[in-house]
Amino acid sequence: MKFTRILLKLSGEALMGDGEQYSHRRLGALAQAVHKVVQEGVQVGIVVGAGNIFRARSANLRIVDRVTADNVGMLATVMNAAIVRDYLRAEGLKATIFTPRDQRPLAKAFARDTALLALQSGTVAIFAGGTGNPYFTTDSAAALRALEISADALLKGTQVDGVYDKDPHQHDDAVRYDSLTYGKVLAESLGVMDLTAITLCAEHGLPVFVFDMSKPEDLVAAVTGDQKGTWITKETD
Repeated sequence: MKFTRILLKLSGEALMGDGEQYSHRRLGALAQAVHKVVQEGVQVGIVVGAGNIFRARSANLRIVDRVTADNVGMLATVMNAAIVRDYLRAEGLKATIFTPRDQRPLAKAFARDTALLALQSGTVAIFAGGTGNPYFTTDSAAALRALEISADALLKGTQVDGVYDKDPHQHDDAVRYDSLTYGKVLAESLGVMDLTAITLCAEHGLPVFVFDMSKPEDLVAAVTGDQKGTWITKETD
C-alpha cells in the first residue's frame, strides 16, 4: 500500500528503555524515524498511550473509581505527547498537540479542519487526551482520529512483529498471521486492539497494520512495505 497519510498508534512503553520512564535513545530514534517518513511525503498523525506513567486497570488504587482513573490516564497521554513533540521538533519537524479540549499551553482543542491543515503543511499532528471520555482506550482514540483525518491506514506499533494465534513470548509454537479479517480478530478475541477500536475500523474499512516498534527505525520499513507484520482488513488475499 502506498501511503499519503497514516495514523501511528504507540504505547507509552514505546518511549521507555532500560527501566526508564523516558528513554532519550528511544525517543531520539523515534523522532528520526518519523522525520524519514515525513521526508517520504507521508503525512503523520500520532496517538500515544500512557502505560509508562499510569495504567488504570492495573494500578492498585482501591478507592479510585474507574472514571477518575481513566481521566488520570488521559492526562498522562498529554504528558507523553509533550515529550514526543519536543523530540520531533528537535529533529527539525513541526509538531502540534491536539486534545479533545483546550489544554493551554501544551495543546489546542481538536478540530478536524485545523488538524487536516496542519497535516497538509507537513506538521506532525499528535492526538492526546484519548477521546476525552472515560471507558475508551487510546486504541479507540487512535481508530477515531484515524477515521476523522481520513488516514490510509492505522499503524499499530507493538513489541512483537504482528498478530499471533497465541502469545509468542509464552509459546514457542505461536504462529504469526500475515493477514487477518476484522471478523477473525473479533471472533477469536486475538487482542490486537480493544473491541470498540477494531469494530470501528471494521465498520469503516480502515486497514490496520500491526508491526514491531521495538526498534523505531522499523516504522520506516513499515511505511515502505519492507517490514514484517500483520494486515487486518475486510478481505484477505
